[in-house]
Amino acid sequence: MSPIDQSRFVPVVLAGGSGTRLWPLSRSEYPKQFLTLGSDASLLQQTVKRARTCGGSTPLVVASEPHRFLVAEQLAAMGEGEATILLEPAARNTAPAIAAAAHYLARHDPDEVMLVMPADHRIEDESAFATAVATAVSEARQGRIVLLGITPTRPDTGYGYISASALSSASASTGILGIDAFIEKPDAERAAALIEAGDCFWNSGMFLFTPRTFTDALARLEPQMHASTQAAVSNAREDLDFLRLEASAFEKCRSVAVDVAVMEQVSGARLVPFSGGWSDIGSWDALHAVTAQDDSGNAVMGDVKLHNSRDCYVRSESRLVVGSGLENLIVIETSDVVLVVQRDHAQSLKQALTSLAEQQRVELSSHTTCYRPWGHYESLKVDGRFQVKRITVKPGASLSLQKHFHRSEHWVVVKGTAEVTVDDSITMLGENESIYVPLGSVHRMSNPGRIPLEIIEVQTGSYLGEDDIVRLGDEYGRG
Repeated sequence: MSPIDQSRFVPVVLAGGSGTRLWPLSRSEYPKQFLTLGSDASLLQQTVKRARTCGGSTPLVVASEPHRFLVAEQLAAMGEGEATILLEPAARNTAPAIAAAAHYLARHDPDEVMLVMPADHRIEDESAFATAVATAVSEARQGRIVLLGITPTRPDTGYGYISASALSSASASTGILGIDAFIEKPDAERAAALIEAGDCFWNSGMFLFTPRTFTDALARLEPQMHASTQAAVSNAREDLDFLRLEASAFEKCRSVAVDVAVMEQVSGARLVPFSGGWSDIGSWDALHAVTAQDDSGNAVMGDVKLHNSRDCYVRSESRLVVGSGLENLIVIETSDVVLVVQRDHAQSLKQALTSLAEQQRVELSSHTTCYRPWGHYESLKVDGRFQVKRITVKPGASLSLQKHFHRSEHWVVVKGTAEVTVDDSITMLGENESIYVPLGSVHRMSNPGRIPLEIIEVQTGSYLGEDDIVRLGDEYGRG
């Protein structure tokens, strides 16, 4: 095999996270891996591009069912439409997700190195990252499990730590270390002591190994998970551009991180240090740290004006935000939520959102703009028995053939051309034309044109929830 082949690997991108610590920008229906956060590309797209730059082949992306079309659309937009997308039927943490990916890749080449990467990391020095990956790939080809460890820059309670030490004079020249222990997220005092000791690294959550190496370890350490994920892959079915893991087998897996299930128990694992500017963007405070700041330590995004303020991260998504006399604050404005939190408490935001979940607040899960495989819609006004939406349909796309039990709809075309089916009638509508869809009527809207179709929809009725949709036909395979 040529040296170039030896350096190749398969990127396995884990894109199933919910990203609640970056709420309200990140929500369960549109979590942080799909956000751009000031870049031209989303975190998912940056991750895939980074892996390709390092020598990775066509990526394998593990995603959750609700996000499947977001993943497919973002991959297609960057020219990665050939990527394999494995759909998890249930959230089971990273160990089952990685196990399913390893079983799938083992069917093609059990000795090809896989680089497991969360989809929501940011890395500044990608050249240094490529060097670290090349070192780790070479080590993984020898049948070892390899972790990328981040050289810490400060005591941080938001990361797990790995204690590592030199193996021999030979390994010292390559920078490869042996792993002594995994350390759970420490308190502030313990974190400071770990930094002072000088032999600890942040756990990046990036791993390299061959499918054979990982599944062999899994069979020893987690035999039930090994069997269940193997069955989920063997009985997976293709659906459009996705591969759906078999649900009953996959759901038998316990929900556990790969660190606990495998990494902390295997012997002979290796660590390759990396110090090229890494962040998992795990909190607003972490995002502040990697965002350009003014002379007063303020990082601002959007239409923001600050006066006499310091060490703040202020982000506006929809309107002017003015701050005066602010210090050490996170302020996030979206069209439906304003978050204000001290930077020192940014890591605890996840716990603070528990009350919203108990109240079943829709703001916890969805934005006013919601994305669908055919386009997106924005909720402009909701008031009792009526709702106003702006709907955008991509060229050539169609909404499902559907009906409602509790609402009627009135559609006004403001841009493009609409083909509208209402019961047995098909009507073509141009700009400034409208149509009424009575309660209970079977209907569909399509865009036969070459430009996006935009309409204003006015719903009226006793119940306006999105679950009042009975789909009778759908080209995207939604039930």
